[in-house]
This record gives sequence, structure tokens and C-alpha cells, in this order.
Amino acid sequence: MNIKSQKDFFSGLMFMSIGVAFAWGATTYSVGTGARMGPGYFPLVLGVLLAILGAVITFDSLVIETEDGDKIGGFAWKPVTFIILANILFGIMIGGLPSIKLPPMGMIAGIYALTFVASLAGEEFKAKECFVLATILSIGSYLAFIMLLKLQFPVWPAFITG
Repeated sequence: MNIKSQKDFFSGLMFMSIGVAFAWGATTYSVGTGARMGPGYFPLVLGVLLAILGAVITFDSLVIETEDGDKIGGFAWKPVTFIILANILFGIMIGGLPSIKLPPMGMIAGIYALTFVASLAGEEFKAKECFVLATILSIGSYLAFIMLLKLQFPVWPAFITG
């Protein structure tokens, strides 16, 4: 069978593999019934739906002809590297790094660091837009996690709060 769209084919395979992994992982929890759902019910249903979606996308890639064949491109290392680095930096900023005696810098500084490093993954960097986005995310996160949910983690750097 001939692959008509490589992008769709590999996307479908990715969806199927992630869906099967979630569904399989959910079987270790109590699934329950539709009326009394257990903790494994939701991830099982989502995993099955994702696997079905992947199967449909893969089937379409084998059947539906596209104009240029949608060849798969090279792997985008820069965005992956910066997004992963931004998340690691955010974790370090919130929790600190006791092994090198780096104190927690708090959620607000972590969000600013995350936003600025993650924005480097794109084609262009605009500091003003990044600053506005980080400010909106910081205010929203403070309201949602600290004020509404009352979660207990550092908001400000340790040298400010003492």
C-alpha cells in the first residue's frame, strides 16, 4: 500500500501509540462502570479515543491523495530544546536546587523565565510581547493557584520573603 501523505501517516501512528499507552496504563487502576467511574475510567476512554483518531488519520493518509504528498520534514531540534529547557528552568525556579544551594525563586520569577526561554523557540523574539504575556500569565496563575485554589508553594524569591 502506498503512503499518500507522510505527515498524516506518522501523526496517526503517534496518536495511536500514545492512545494505546494511556489506555494500557489506565488498566492498572480501577476502571469501574459508566455509572460509578473509577480513577482509570477517564484515561482509558481518552486513550481509546486517541487511538481511534490515530487509526482514522493513518487510514486517511493511505487513501486520500494530496497534491504534493506532504513529505515529512526534518526534526525541529531548536523548538524542542528550548521548550524542554524552559520547563526544566521553571521547575528549578519554583523549587530551587539544594545541591548547589540555589534557593527557590518563586512562581512569578519562574513564569517570567519560562516565558522568555520558551519564546526563543520561535522564529522571532519580541521582548515587549514576551513581557506582556509573562505578566498576564503571572497574574492569572497567582489568582488561580494561590488565591482560588490556595496552593502552598513559593510565589516570590526566598531572599524577598525571608
